[in-house]
Amino acid sequence: MSATATLNDLNSLIAKGKANVFYNLSVGALVEQSLRRGETHMASNGAVVGVTGKRTGRSPKDNFKVKDALTADKINWKANQEFTPEKFDALYNRVLEYMAGKDLFVQQLFCGSDPDYRLPVQIVTEYAWHNLFVKQLFVRPSADELKTHKADFTVIDAAEFQADPLRDGTNSETFIITDYTRKVVLIGGTKYAGEMKKSIFGVMNFILPQKNVFPMHCSANVGKDGVSALFFGLSGTGKTTLSANPDRGLIGDDEHGWSPTGVFNFEGGCYAKCIKLSHETEPQIWNAVRFGTVLENVVIDPETRVPDYNDQSRTENTRAAYPVDYIDNAVIPGMGGHPKNVVFLTADAFGVLPPISKLNADQAMYHFISGYTAKLAGTETGVTEPQPNFSTCFGAPFLPLAPKVYAKMLGERLKEHNAQCWLVNTGWSGGAYGIGKRMSLPYTRAMVNALVDGSLAKADFEVEKSFGLTIPKSCPGVPAELLNPRNMWADKAAYDKAAAALAEKFAANIQKFDVPDNVKNAGPKAQK
Repeated sequence: MSATATLNDLNSLIAKGKANVFYNLSVGALVEQSLRRGETHMASNGAVVGVTGKRTGRSPKDNFKVKDALTADKINWKANQEFTPEKFDALYNRVLEYMAGKDLFVQQLFCGSDPDYRLPVQIVTEYAWHNLFVKQLFVRPSADELKTHKADFTVIDAAEFQADPLRDGTNSETFIITDYTRKVVLIGGTKYAGEMKKSIFGVMNFILPQKNVFPMHCSANVGKDGVSALFFGLSGTGKTTLSANPDRGLIGDDEHGWSPTGVFNFEGGCYAKCIKLSHETEPQIWNAVRFGTVLENVVIDPETRVPDYNDQSRTENTRAAYPVDYIDNAVIPGMGGHPKNVVFLTADAFGVLPPISKLNADQAMYHFISGYTAKLAGTETGVTEPQPNFSTCFGAPFLPLAPKVYAKMLGERLKEHNAQCWLVNTGWSGGAYGIGKRMSLPYTRAMVNALVDGSLAKADFEVEKSFGLTIPKSCPGVPAELLNPRNMWADKAAYDKAAAALAEKFAANIQKFDVPDNVKNAGPKAQK
């Protein structure tokens, strides 16, 4: 089937009067539609609140790629679930039948701020608030660009449609299926809006390496000198929070490409976690939650409509989706120069990694391939407490190609642009989760500020014994004793044991990959 089949199928529904389609509605119109249809409630700050039911995070076990002549030899099937073209066709037709007779909302958008590499997309939803979500998160075409917009990929989000696993070949009622030949993403059985955003990120991870562009699960900001900084990390590690720096321009908070000319944002918006959000700790995000923002699963007072960001009764994975220009110092369009600092963020649930470490070239490749963090509660269905997790290249769920493709591209760019890599632990200190305390955000900010402004590079460093990591002896605004994690444990023997256990997990994980000995030997060397 041709790449335009989806658009033709949808147009057929419209022409036959079987669907009522709203194209490219404004933010205000989508807010009105979502409220009128009872999909959302309005909060006191002007944002609308959508509730996603039992699916409050991504559903990785329900994510599939169609295996056909185009993808059979390209996609890494060890890490991606395959779906046959025949099953996709059958499910696709069932979804179209379901869409018939419904109100549908369509947005024509771009993924990618750089005109040379952007992907024109069309997103079809049955919920008005889902259409508002994508309008705020993707790059919006100008009026002139809309006249010539032709989608290269279409997302069909049938949130209320539920698959029959026995009939459809899915694992549950939920499905997120990408067909790279037909250029369609089919989503159903979940109201979690983030699936639309992440599915297109996966598409970019498939397309861009073929164009010599390195796709990255990272946030990015830029200094007045035009030099960017990148922040890799999974959900909850601090990408959005740490890149929102009032002294630097925000390029974007989650997904970027590193092209031969610099860094560019895939998106036109931010998807910020807002559990425990406060004006004191995250003023830029706090101020961005206003009219046009979509709050996902945030609890609001039934009388006053004031959001309670501390209430995690629905999920800890509460979110705010807003356009990037709601951040005062956003860079429009979202593009910047080549980075000189690359930060790997981890939320160490064991509480044994240093809060900041300077990595040499081999260590940088080791920790990029490892992608260690903790799965934080709520970011995936069924995850109710942090768990140790190795996510290759800090984005395993979104990588259709083999990890070595992305690692090679990172290594080449680090060398070409003489960029320094850092490992920053935003997780626990003084003990494991449940015993120690989460790293102080002001201290983490101080360390990140020191590395991007160059002052940290001038500090004295030492190699700590547990992991062989190079750590600073001092950092402006941070207590010196905090910089070596062993100092923060009352029971030093317990620290040594926990560090050794984590080192073993690193060693076991790296064996899965075909990497040179110099990279394998750059891993943790905990003392037993």
